[in-house]
Amino acid sequence: MNKLEFLFRWTHVFTGIVWIGHLYFFNFVNLQVQGKLDDAGKKAVNPQLMPRALWWFRWGAMATFISGLILFAQIYLYTPELGWGANMIMRGVEGGLSDRARWIMWGMAFGSIMWFNVWFVIWPAQKKLLSGQVTGDAAAPVRSRAALASRVNTYLSAPMLVGMLGASHANMGFSYGALLIAALLGLAVIKASYAHSIFVGQKV
Repeated sequence: MNKLEFLFRWTHVFTGIVWIGHLYFFNFVNLQVQGKLDDAGKKAVNPQLMPRALWWFRWGAMATFISGLILFAQIYLYTPELGWGANMIMRGVEGGLSDRARWIMWGMAFGSIMWFNVWFVIWPAQKKLLSGQVTGDAAAPVRSRAALASRVNTYLSAPMLVGMLGASHANMGFSYGALLIAALLGLAVIKASYAHSIFVGQKV
């Protein structure tokens, strides 16, 4: 691994932790807290909390997305001394995509959907809510749209991580059956995490 690849890999992992960490904070912590705050509490807490958290959230997503694309190009689309083009890591033994490439590309597909939701659904909605562009009854559908996109991202995060890790760390052969099992297990983990996030708020 050359130094430039290591730099982008470190950046990708670090910013991914920032992004997904805030995603889980919003869904497993903040969602339950917001439901228990009255209007006065929200006015006191949210102007201090949400702009900071959303800044790290959206820019963590952007940095993860960009560094991931660069890293993919370095690893799968470049061969030293030969230049750009699908390399041996990208190509399978029979001329198609390798198992590693197929895992990472499914992980990238899930991650790209998540990035899109952050920048084109969640953040625009939150910006309108925080700036007071929408209030009262008009705020409810905007808030619901952002909440749905955030929940979708939370569920997608588990199979996305399987694709990312399975590509180079688990040495797993790719099949759509394995992808389906990974997705179902991921969905079960996230669903259980939602249930646990409600339970832990009831006990210390």
